[in-house]
Amino acid sequence: MNLPRFWESSSRERIFWMSATVVHEAVEPALEPVPEVSGAQVSEQAITCRIFVAVMEQRLPPGTKLSENVLCEIFGVSRARIRRALLKLAEREVVELHSNRGAFVARPSAEVAMDVFAARRAIEPSIVRTVVAVIGDSQIAKLKDHVDRETAARRAGNRHEAIRLSGGFHIRLAEIGNNPVLTRFIEDLVARTSLIIGLFGLPGISSCLDEEHRGLITAITERDANRAADWMVRHLNHIESDLELTDRVDAEVDIRTILSLRTDVKA
Repeated sequence: MNLPRFWESSSRERIFWMSATVVHEAVEPALEPVPEVSGAQVSEQAITCRIFVAVMEQRLPPGTKLSENVLCEIFGVSRARIRRALLKLAEREVVELHSNRGAFVARPSAEVAMDVFAARRAIEPSIVRTVVAVIGDSQIAKLKDHVDRETAARRAGNRHEAIRLSGGFHIRLAEIGNNPVLTRFIEDLVARTSLIIGLFGLPGISSCLDEEHRGLITAITERDANRAADWMVRHLNHIESDLELTDRVDAEVDIRTILSLRTDVKA
């Protein structure tokens, strides 16, 4: 699984990262923009990507009904192909399938979200302590460049790119720690966190998240393991505090407009 290359990719359709909790499938940056075609030429992967992107960008709110009939109309494909795409999304906990009711955009519970952040708080402070002990100058430079790109995305109002880069920063730290088991676990947790933020993040982007990453880099550069670990805990607490994990009224949206093959996917 070539996640470093994946996270560094700038292609807007490459934001289709998958949760490693299902099966550890390769996540390659091979997805192309959904073509303006219909019928048999629209693949399951393209359909899955289109829906996933819309969820991550909060254009399809939690609880949105994903009618098979409407999806067939939108993509011009068979019901069987739509069902296979929805099953893939359900495996990745993006969509929930209910007997006799159909498919809906998932609603991660507050309990699940808290469990994810508790797991991250248990693991990531230890990772940054290891990073402090092993990181080299070239790796520090790459981390700084990564955060510069995150800052640029926030200032440009590119919410999704900022979320992607924010998650990628944590994966980079795990890779520097050079423990493949922990890295795989962080990949999983970051993917799940990205989904939670995409569904339940408060409107707008906090302007200080990238500054918290800079604070982490400063502590790491100064070889202060305790301060780096404290920065990580505060950072994760801040991300969690920006979530609005309360019941929401299902929004009325027009999935035909949102998922149209001729609707550009936002960068």
